[in-house]
Amino acid sequence: MGVFNLFVVSVFWSFMADLFRNEQAKRLFGFIATGGTAGAITGPAMTALLVQQLGTGRMLLLSAVLLGMTLICIRRLIAWQERITAAGEISGSCMMEREQPLGGGVLNGFFLVLRSPYLLGICALIVLYASLSTFLYLQQAQIVRDAFDDSATRTAVFASMDFAVNVLTLVIQAFFTGRLVKWLGLAMTLALIPILLGVGFLMLAMQPVLPVLIAVQVIRRAGNYAIMRPAREMLYVVVRREEKYKAKNFIDTVVYRGGDAISSWVYTGMRGFGLTLSAIAWIALPLSLVWAWIALRLGRQQAVLGKSDQLNREE
Repeated sequence: MGVFNLFVVSVFWSFMADLFRNEQAKRLFGFIATGGTAGAITGPAMTALLVQQLGTGRMLLLSAVLLGMTLICIRRLIAWQERITAAGEISGSCMMEREQPLGGGVLNGFFLVLRSPYLLGICALIVLYASLSTFLYLQQAQIVRDAFDDSATRTAVFASMDFAVNVLTLVIQAFFTGRLVKWLGLAMTLALIPILLGVGFLMLAMQPVLPVLIAVQVIRRAGNYAIMRPAREMLYVVVRREEKYKAKNFIDTVVYRGGDAISSWVYTGMRGFGLTLSAIAWIALPLSLVWAWIALRLGRQQAVLGKSDQLNREE
């Protein structure tokens, strides 16, 4: 199930990048992402409400029905795309290309990434995101464990953080993400969370205490789900179709999980050498600034590729 959840979200955003044009993506991706956040809130609530009455087996059947309903959504989206094509907003040749199987082998995504400096930049973005998120997560485990003796209190703290993250994410996605891209541009929107996280690591370096950690984690997680993730998916709108489905999925799975695993080993090694939480936060601070710089470069390059893609459509 974990593998499926990782894979299906990646393919979903590949599908969105394939359906929408650049300007549409900038306007809509934040609001589309509210579906995932609403599901993250509704799913546990439905389970808590219904599992006693229905039992686990029937809850699994309900899950299967809800998953099957996504097929209806997919068909409707494809039909919508065909109507746009018929109205002349997208060339028939583009639609014919979309209807053809991509083909190729299992390593195609890897080779596509190696041949593209733009995709390699996205890989660097993902690795830094995964690494710094892992550092913060492991620092959270240490600080919360030191702050509370009993597991019930720790669980309550984590639950409160999750609730705050989900509510804040939903509000930002629904009302602010699209406007941020419009006001700041994609480049600055992408760099916003790395800059804020850099400030957070600076605060943790000076005061590695629970209130600072909670504030940084809530801002980091809500900012990623509400701003960074939709903005990151916009980077793929301007690449070729094969790169949207093959290179993107390679980055979302192998690169992301690889960065997550390696950063865990690095963090364990730093702790093994005696580095304190403050020292690790000082190390993470310049990495956050590098992350922000890469985000700015990618956002600007996306704008250049978007203009080129628009010219090709008009021709």
